[in-house]
Amino acid sequence: MPRRDVGHTRARYRGPGRVAHWLPVLLVLALLSAGVAADRGDWGPRHLGWDAPSSPAVEPPAGLALPEPAPVKTVAPALVAPLDQGAVRRALRGPLRQDDLGGHVVALVADLAGSAPAYSRGSGTVVPASTTKLLTAVAALEALGPEATFSTRVVQGERPRDIVLVGGGDPYLASEPVADGGQPDQADVVTLARETAEALLAGDRPRRKVRLSYDTSLFSGPADNPHWQPDYVPDEIVAPITSLWVDGGRDEEGDGRVGDPARVAAERFASALADAGVRVAGAPSQVTASAAAPELAEVTSAPLDQVVQRLIEVSDNEAAEVVTRHVGLATTGEGSSAAGTAGVLSTLAALGVDVSADQVYDGSGLSRENRVRPETLLAAIRLAASPDHPELRAVVEGLPVAGFSGSLTWRFVDGDPAGPGRVRAKTGTLTGVHALAGLATDLDGTPMAFVLAADQVAAESTLDAREALDRAAASLAGCRCRAVG
Repeated sequence: MPRRDVGHTRARYRGPGRVAHWLPVLLVLALLSAGVAADRGDWGPRHLGWDAPSSPAVEPPAGLALPEPAPVKTVAPALVAPLDQGAVRRALRGPLRQDDLGGHVVALVADLAGSAPAYSRGSGTVVPASTTKLLTAVAALEALGPEATFSTRVVQGERPRDIVLVGGGDPYLASEPVADGGQPDQADVVTLARETAEALLAGDRPRRKVRLSYDTSLFSGPADNPHWQPDYVPDEIVAPITSLWVDGGRDEEGDGRVGDPARVAAERFASALADAGVRVAGAPSQVTASAAAPELAEVTSAPLDQVVQRLIEVSDNEAAEVVTRHVGLATTGEGSSAAGTAGVLSTLAALGVDVSADQVYDGSGLSRENRVRPETLLAAIRLAASPDHPELRAVVEGLPVAGFSGSLTWRFVDGDPAGPGRVRAKTGTLTGVHALAGLATDLDGTPMAFVLAADQVAAESTLDAREALDRAAASLAGCRCRAVG
């Protein structure tokens, strides 16, 4: 059974030692913003979906009032400081010697200035697992722009009483309004139904009964990626990918996936339309709406930068696949997975990344056929952290913080205590594959980009291998790795 990145619950939490992480987290966030800009992994075959928090807030214990933090001043030279190769090597020596990591381990550590890596281990490509999402996110922000949004519309059908629900590829379209203030902001079909009803009931000849169809023609190609294991969709590990769904294609319990997400979305919309005073006759059918059809109502997604932050933070496979298809539309005019992955690679190449040895077959990293050089992942991280590319900053802003948020909330419990709050990284987990790729800030405030991956891990060594990579990243945070002189 495949393994994916660790999910987490929506509830806020408190725990011993969390307050101690508060100041390091602020430091990391300030450095990035000012200068450089689950599978439920151990719980089962699926990661949590929209019920996971966007970023769990760590609150101080009762009775402890923390002062407003003073602005953290960032010294510009520290952001491009070269690294001490010996210090980096000593930091990683112990954790990366663990036999549990298996026979193929790769590691790269570099400053953010574009210099040659200060540390390199292993060669060739690796199975990137969910670190693939870093490539997807960088390419999407570059190809579409961080302000891009995705609209779900209702248009007039061929006859006066026909209406069509048109999917616009909104990965986070919800089945009902979401009022918790989380990110990204979510459009929903209840709001869309109310606006549609208002349009239908207006005027001298209100339409109180309609026939509903739905249009998924924005995306093309198979909904079940042929490069995935054949049980992924049937076993509800991932939803069929379509331009129209609600709640990421998940069922009402939020755990499983539905077999036909577009039809379910249309049914949810029909029910909401009835609640708004317009009855839908019969069952919704699938059509392709006319491009010239008058629009009755529209709801719009959050901007892409918010979408990217979310999918990186909780490692949302379905959202990553939808975004990949948008890359295909932006680069080739075709909304298929094949066009999307080709668009991801071509966009990275246009940014100066050497992708000649990389093979990418999906946007989420679920495919075990993906092969990516660690240098490619490192280049993507450096681009996203570069002040020359503010349009890509959502990628680093979405990186989970060790011991604090997203897919790293419950990790980094062992190893150097400097790790929590000072490491931000994208996780990657499949059976036999474990990876971390992101940023670490050392004890002197020197940020560095790193890629750590092992893709030949024995099943019985899963937890130990993951812990070894956590320890390696924490050791980077706990070192004094800036070159002196």
